[in-house]
Amino acid sequence: MSAVPRQARIAIAGVAGRMGRTLVELASADSGVVFVAGFEAADSPFIGQDAGLLAGLGAVGVAVESDAALDAHEFDVLIDFTTPAATLAHLAQCVRADRRIVIGTTGFGPQRALIEAAAEQIGVVFAPNMSVGVNLCFKLLELAATVLGDEVDIEIIEAHHRHKLDAPSGTAVRMGEIVAAALGRDLANCAVYGRQGISGPRDRQTIGFSTVRAGEIVGDHTVMFVGAGEQVEITHRAANRATFAGGALRAARWLTGRGAGLYDMQDVLGLR
Repeated sequence: MSAVPRQARIAIAGVAGRMGRTLVELASADSGVVFVAGFEAADSPFIGQDAGLLAGLGAVGVAVESDAALDAHEFDVLIDFTTPAATLAHLAQCVRADRRIVIGTTGFGPQRALIEAAAEQIGVVFAPNMSVGVNLCFKLLELAATVLGDEVDIEIIEAHHRHKLDAPSGTAVRMGEIVAAALGRDLANCAVYGRQGISGPRDRQTIGFSTVRAGEIVGDHTVMFVGAGEQVEITHRAANRATFAGGALRAARWLTGRGAGLYDMQDVLGLR
C-alpha cells in the first residue's frame, strides 16, 4: 500500500490582501494543505487579527503576524503575491530558514536574477500567472506561433483592475516571450508598447502590446494572430482570483518535498 502524502504546511505573505484572503479561503477546503501562518507588513492594521475572520470564514486559529516573524515559523512553502520589494525580502528570509516559496508577484525586472540565485539553494516556483488555463494557453501560443510563423501580425491585449501597479502584466510579457522565442525573435528588440500619433505602416516583425486598466477586471488576455483573410485569437479571461489562488496551492503541494531549483507552472502541470 502506498503511503498517503502528508499535507503541505503553507504560509501566506500579504495574507490580508485580496489574494491572501482568497488563498486562506481555498486552503481551508484543500485537503492537501494546512494553513499554518500568515504575514503582513509590520505597520499593517491587521496584525493580531485572525486570518480566517479576515477571509470571511470564521476563526481558523492563525493570527496575522509581522513579516519579521517569518524566519521563526515552521512551514513547508510560503505563497507570496505581494510586491517585488516585499517578495525579495521574503525570499531572503526563506533562504535563511531553508523554506520553499511560490512566487506569484509580478513586475520584476533585473531583480529576477536574485530569484534565480535563491533557487540554487531552495525550491522556488516562480510564474507570472498561476492559472491552469493561462498555462495551457502558453502551450497553445507556442504552437500557433510555430504554425503561423512570419505570415501574421501579432498583437497582445491585456486588461486588469484599476489597482494593478505594473503594465503590461507579467502574463502578457510572458506570452510575448513565448511567441517571440517560437519565431526566433528577441522580445526586447521587437516589442512595441502602445502607439500614438503617426506611427507609420506596421512592421510584421514586431509584437504589439495594449494595456487596459479599469474597474475590477480580474485579468483578461488575448493574443491576436492576424493574417491575410483570417484571424486567430487565443483568449483567457479570469472570472475571479480563485483561479490564481487554486494554481498557487497546487504549486505549493507540488513543491513540497522537492529540492532546490527554479520551477514554473509548466513544471507543476507537467506541460514541458
